[in-house]
Amino acid sequence: MNKLKIIYAGTPDFAVPALQALIDSPHEVVAVYTQPDRPAGRGRKVQFGPVKQVAVDAGIRVEQPRSLKDEEAQTTLSEFNADVMVVAAYGLILPQVVLDMPKYGCLNSHGSLLPRWRGAAPIHRAIQAGDIETGVTIMQMAAGLDTGDMLLKVKCPITTEDTGQTIHDRLAKDGADALLEVLDLLQEGKLTPETQDESLTTYAHKLNKAEAEIDWSQSAKQIDQTIRAFNPWPVAFTLFNGKPLRLFMSNVENITTKESAGTVISESPEGICIATGDGVLSFSRLQLPGKKAMDVRDFLNGRSLLDCKFPT
Repeated sequence: MNKLKIIYAGTPDFAVPALQALIDSPHEVVAVYTQPDRPAGRGRKVQFGPVKQVAVDAGIRVEQPRSLKDEEAQTTLSEFNADVMVVAAYGLILPQVVLDMPKYGCLNSHGSLLPRWRGAAPIHRAIQAGDIETGVTIMQMAAGLDTGDMLLKVKCPITTEDTGQTIHDRLAKDGADALLEVLDLLQEGKLTPETQDESLTTYAHKLNKAEAEIDWSQSAKQIDQTIRAFNPWPVAFTLFNGKPLRLFMSNVENITTKESAGTVISESPEGICIATGDGVLSFSRLQLPGKKAMDVRDFLNGRSLLDCKFPT
């Protein structure tokens, strides 16, 4: 098979494995597009994003336009004369003129089993909703939001131990493997595009800190799903002495209680149990304001939450 000339577009950690897979493949990554550098960390120093760092280390040309809608950016992109453009969590809209530029168009690696969970936060919303599986879809990009024809899907189970981070990492790797398979099928002329069923779509709204506050009147199952979905960001929290107590890992306990929602009913090195609107939830990792995250075992050295009532 011929070597493909590829433009890669991505920005965060999720997009790194696919870029590295392309760099290690027989294909040629002629340019990497990523969002402009932004201040990060306590010092607010401008830092390279994860994708840019990989590209720079590999000696690949990096482009960081603020938009792909202006003529100059489009001219630059067209001059690469790419066979295909691969996109993974890039963060910029690709206008139709850009979608049409490469010989084989633009492919996208999306972290859900489309048409389920289109939009910004598909991994987290799948966990929060209690889905038992998710996956990655490689699709042919179209002008709409995640609306293109599906080329390949790889399924991934969601267990009660999974968090936003564990599923993120798994799908990033699965997406890289699936992308290489799609490129092989593309060159062999064996792709079988599948149109998405619009009646099955759900929009995965972007996460925000405001929705991370726990409502203890919800069921233990709902709260557990939210805690795991929001780990590592924005991190679910409850107010303790007027300040946020952040919770990272939880379980639904097979016990009953007559205590009102939000009441701490027991604690041990294995977990702190709290009554909810339906059932009992335990959490095993937490973070006090101004402190590092710690296991409950360490927290209970000299501290106790027993009989504490969190707000609902």
